[in-house]
Amino acid sequence: MFRPQVAGLIVVALATIQGCATKGPPSPGGVDGLIGVDTATPGTRSQGADVVMTALQYIDLPYRAGGLGQDDGFDCSGFTRHVYAQSTGIMLPRQADDQAQSAGLQEVRRQHLRPGDLVFFNTLRRTYSHVGIYVGDDRFIHAPRTGAQVRIESMRTPYWARRFTGARRAQVP
Repeated sequence: MFRPQVAGLIVVALATIQGCATKGPPSPGGVDGLIGVDTATPGTRSQGADVVMTALQYIDLPYRAGGLGQDDGFDCSGFTRHVYAQSTGIMLPRQADDQAQSAGLQEVRRQHLRPGDLVFFNTLRRTYSHVGIYVGDDRFIHAPRTGAQVRIESMRTPYWARRFTGARRAQVP
């Protein structure tokens, strides 16, 4: 499913990925922080870039409690599960707290976040009750709540900053 609202962001991101393999100074719009580029192989995207590019396709899709798919909408963990399955072939557990504790995911410190990492928050007075996908520049994409749509938000806002509880990275063999 393609969303016209993110067409410009996707075009710029693809140009960034295909245009060079080294990371230059950040652009004013922060696109460089959105996409990871594999600097060892010129012109190739990293796993994280694939995850982010897949996630961007679902901007503005509605939140739906228990939602697992693009046709009906997503809840937070349904969104991350679907994006990871589509972009990497990794099938994450169904619940956010199970994703955070999955043996196949490596813990990552906040200062070492890379695009495509899973970021977890305490939104229901319990650790790992919400999950999203880090896109770079202290931003993440997620399915926030009933009545809202999949969107990108800053992890620096007071609400998200005080609720951040950890991050995980998948390693594809």
